[in-house]
Amino acid sequence: MRAVIAEDSVLLRIGLVKVLEMAGFEVAAETGDAQALLAAVDKHRPELALVDVRMPPGFTDEGVKAALAIRSQWPDTAVLLLSQYVEERYAADLLTTQAGSFGYLLKQRVADVEEFIDALRRVAAGGTALDPQVVAQLLLRRGGNDPLERLTPREREVLSLMAEGRSNTGIAERLVVGESAVAKHINNILAKLDLGQAEGDHRRVLAVLRFLEGA
Repeated sequence: MRAVIAEDSVLLRIGLVKVLEMAGFEVAAETGDAQALLAAVDKHRPELALVDVRMPPGFTDEGVKAALAIRSQWPDTAVLLLSQYVEERYAADLLTTQAGSFGYLLKQRVADVEEFIDALRRVAAGGTALDPQVVAQLLLRRGGNDPLERLTPREREVLSLMAEGRSNTGIAERLVVGESAVAKHINNILAKLDLGQAEGDHRRVLAVLRFLEGA
């Protein structure tokens, strides 16, 4: 699979190239600004774009705007955003533009190479990968009249892991429970969020979107 990287820090960009190559990606282009990123995506049509949130010239939300443009113009290109700090509003905005094929991670996650590679592959395959700190802040920001209040504490924990992009196996390992218990919790979550009639995989995405609504 082809990938492009947009990161203004040369040292981090070199490291990201190595990690993506370890994960089996062909790095078709590497850039340091948003305009060059869009040109590279247009030229190479990669399966994955790895994008820094803040890039030249303003170092504000250039990467976010570029990611939105990619998801609009080249929807077959998955996007994984990297950020120095938690800016969870971007996660909600980007995920709700198109279900799946999206990730939002803190740059510190790159240090855990195995976990980061798993996130890369998951996003490129059409899944999601949200940083645990982003998920935690979304939970804290919720107020009253929240449909998630129907969920038990354990079900909310399972849903937060679903939002991170974890599979049933991954959730079971994290919570140290059996996969059958995870499946039961997920079925309860989908029912309580009134998602019982949608198709299996799509229901998981809808549950995560419901989780992010109003963030």
